[in-house]
Amino acid sequence: MDDLYTFIYRGLLTEESLDKAGRRRRHHFGTEEASKIREALSFEMLDPSALANAERMAIIYTAIHAFENTVRELVKKAMGEAYSSTWWSKVPDKVQKKSKSRMEDDAKFKWHGARGADEITYCDFGDLSSIIVTNWTQFQNILVDMEWAKAILNTLERSRNIIMHGGLLAREDVERIGMNIRDWIRQAG
Repeated sequence: MDDLYTFIYRGLLTEESLDKAGRRRRHHFGTEEASKIREALSFEMLDPSALANAERMAIIYTAIHAFENTVRELVKKAMGEAYSSTWWSKVPDKVQKKSKSRMEDDAKFKWHGARGADEITYCDFGDLSSIIVTNWTQFQNILVDMEWAKAILNTLERSRNIIMHGGLLAREDVERIGMNIRDWIRQAG
């Protein structure tokens, strides 16, 4: 037991020493990195009022972005468990064609980073809802009510699109986003 205690204690001391020495955690985004990005993007040349609005909406977009990718992971997991490596063939043809076209377009522009490595990263937010609905038997034990799931995804997509196209959301919309994300996560995990 003393050996286990010593091992754990040394590990904690090592972690603390690494942090004090300036180790950067993998998922850490700090003010130093933010400052460098602002400088690279010439923030000082942009209208301060427009920047303030964008920064407010960026907080909301961050939550929606993380949620959207959580839904992508849910789709990949549920479909993969049901169909193994052939799950993409069960996605609606329209979604498959759009994703394939976008992947091909990305491949043409080698000078620019790609959106992702697999087909689902090329899907629109609404496409995720389409995949869930057309493969409902794979999701019904998790999400339970198809209309509820569609309504949440449609509402969040509307808010996402407003932000991504330069719009501003009202406080009520922000509260609705938070409620929808909480409800989904409580249901789907």
